[in-house]
Amino acid sequence: MSRKSTIAGVAVAVIVLVQFIPVTRVNPPVEEEIVAPAEVQRVLERSCYDCHSFESRWPWYARVAPASWYVTRHVNEAREHMNFSTWNRYDAEKRADHIEEIGEEVGEGKMPLKSYLLLHRGARLSEEERATIRRWVEAYSPNGSPPDTSP
Repeated sequence: MSRKSTIAGVAVAVIVLVQFIPVTRVNPPVEEEIVAPAEVQRVLERSCYDCHSFESRWPWYARVAPASWYVTRHVNEAREHMNFSTWNRYDAEKRADHIEEIGEEVGEGKMPLKSYLLLHRGARLSEEERATIRRWVEAYSPNGSPPDTSP
């Protein structure tokens, strides 16, 4: 066997073996979601919830190492930072901070992440959707209460 064949065989074996390293991909029960107008909620669910909620739709590559390690770590970090599924845990000040941050990140085009958009083109936000988010953020009251959405 040639040296190249041996290296290739070992590489394939390693790739196969790492698939057996367990990765925990969980979606715990939703406690209480953020309350937002329907058009804002649709944008959040489509473009933010995969990382920032317990309603993640795990793509096929989240089951294949080493991509699974990256995706799982990224989702866990995003959930720790802000989680729409545990919105009730945040006090009014923290909710207001998160809403302001959403406005900044979306407004500056930092969210959704470019790396996420490469494989999730449907999560891309139009200028109209960014404007919808901006208006919602501007209407959010300083005490962390959602804007009045009653007709």
